Amino acid sequence: MPHPRSPKRDILEDEARFLRSWFERPLVTGAVTPSGRMLARTMASYVDPRLTGPVIELGPGTGPVTDALVRRGIAQERLVLVEYNPDFCKLLRRRFPKATVLQGDAYDIRATLEGVVAERACATISSLPLFTKPLEQRLDLLTAAHDLMHPDAPFVQFTYAVVPPIPAKSTTYTASRSNKVWLNLPPARVWVYRRP
Repeated sequence: MPHPRSPKRDILEDEARFLRSWFERPLVTGAVTPSGRMLARTMASYVDPRLTGPVIELGPGTGPVTDALVRRGIAQERLVLVEYNPDFCKLLRRRFPKATVLQGDAYDIRATLEGVVAERACATISSLPLFTKPLEQRLDLLTAAHDLMHPDAPFVQFTYAVVPPIPAKSTTYTASRSNKVWLNLPPARVWVYRRP
């Protein structure tokens, strides 16, 4: 008889997966551990489950933010998960069988989501390591994400850095930030970008 899986065992296995992926491709994975529960919950808190449309998640990894979105009341069927790592994609399909999981380039979101997202999204949640990319590419990603969303929908991004991953001052979007999430290793902050 197989042993039931414990949440603690899943967490340890996820951390091992992340660390292995980071060693193999540090600029792609960008972190040595998955987002902690409090950071995931903080990111998910910016998504209103009452709004219509899909929720796009970029770089979900092993799914801690995905899980927080589901716990917040977002149906799995509304989730569109874009992950580059094929092993993480297999894991996400097993954990979230009703979600749409795409193995693809989140930085080329227009091409990756072409023909997949039929209606405007109500939010984009990103765990991508944006600081590994030039500023122009980060701004292109933000513009592309906003083009796929309802006006004023949030683009939610976390960072370990002191400075925002995308400049906070702009004439085309607004930016706000969360308090520092100390219960994350390392501590992080969430930035939210909206285009009116």
